[in-house]
Amino acid sequence: MTATSESRCHRPPLPDARGPVSQGLTAALRHAAAPAPASAMNPAPDPYGDDLHLALYVLYELHYQGFDGVDDDREWDPDLLALRRSLEEHFLTALRADATAPDSDAESALDALLIEPAGHDPESVSHHLHRDGRLWQFREYAALRSLYHLKEADPHAWVIPRLHGTAKAAMVAVEYDEFGAGRAEDIHARLFADLMHDLSLDTTYGSYLDNAPAEALATVNLMSLFGLHRSLRGALVGHFAAVETTSSPGSRRLAEALRRMKAGPAAQRFYDEHVEADAVHEQVVRREVVGGLLKCEPGLDADVAFGVRATGLLEGRLSATLLSAWRADRSALRCPLPDPAAT
Repeated sequence: MTATSESRCHRPPLPDARGPVSQGLTAALRHAAAPAPASAMNPAPDPYGDDLHLALYVLYELHYQGFDGVDDDREWDPDLLALRRSLEEHFLTALRADATAPDSDAESALDALLIEPAGHDPESVSHHLHRDGRLWQFREYAALRSLYHLKEADPHAWVIPRLHGTAKAAMVAVEYDEFGAGRAEDIHARLFADLMHDLSLDTTYGSYLDNAPAEALATVNLMSLFGLHRSLRGALVGHFAAVETTSSPGSRRLAEALRRMKAGPAAQRFYDEHVEADAVHEQVVRREVVGGLLKCEPGLDADVAFGVRATGLLEGRLSATLLSAWRADRSALRCPLPDPAAT
């Protein structure tokens, strides 16, 4: 696939199962006569584990690109929706227990994100890649992030009809930039595909799903969970604000890492674009999207804070998984990438 190809022209195949729930789900999707797994599961799967998050990812993907050989109408299959709801409740229960702080409000949760460490942060993937990272590690990072970045901004678009006034106008303005400001070649998902091409990665949509550990799937599932539920609109705005607040400094480190590694110009451009754009977006999102939402619906303050904290929790879990593997000089992926020099 060339850098100018559209990564979403074809539907991805269904992934390999990772447990009884995902096994039953993929079987039901492959064969219309096969029953969906029961929504009441005993014992319940690990709320942060591979089986639950692969199943959730597959169920959510029915609302995005779908899968090869799966009928579009399965998106609204009532049995699949019942299964999704059960998995979501299990995941949400764990998140609310682990990512909710007493007396936390949106302002304090976002303020905490503005504090950058004075030096190297040993728990940060962008700091590691900037200072010590190797090209093979960056390739793994890009492969995992492709699960979101090849549909960048799509999950957040679901909140637009649930906002109004200042919050809606500001959200649309930021999303307009994410979708290329009217230029297909500047859509951020397209820019990420170009980055992957420069790193000798497969730019086909969904190509690294089988490689991704649960911690990576959970970060993408969080956006879909928040986006598909009107009741979680405040949490989705919190997630969006957290991403935009932390993006610019992290993108600067990643752009510099790619220059040090002598990656191609398209790889560098993706993060260079986010350094400038997201520095502006941070202010717009905080003042106008978050501020506009809470002015109209002040009761959603705790939900916005929850979205910020849940984002930090799952990103922290992913960072720990990546850094633990890389410091042991081993792949963080379930299926290590082939050496591009050998192909």
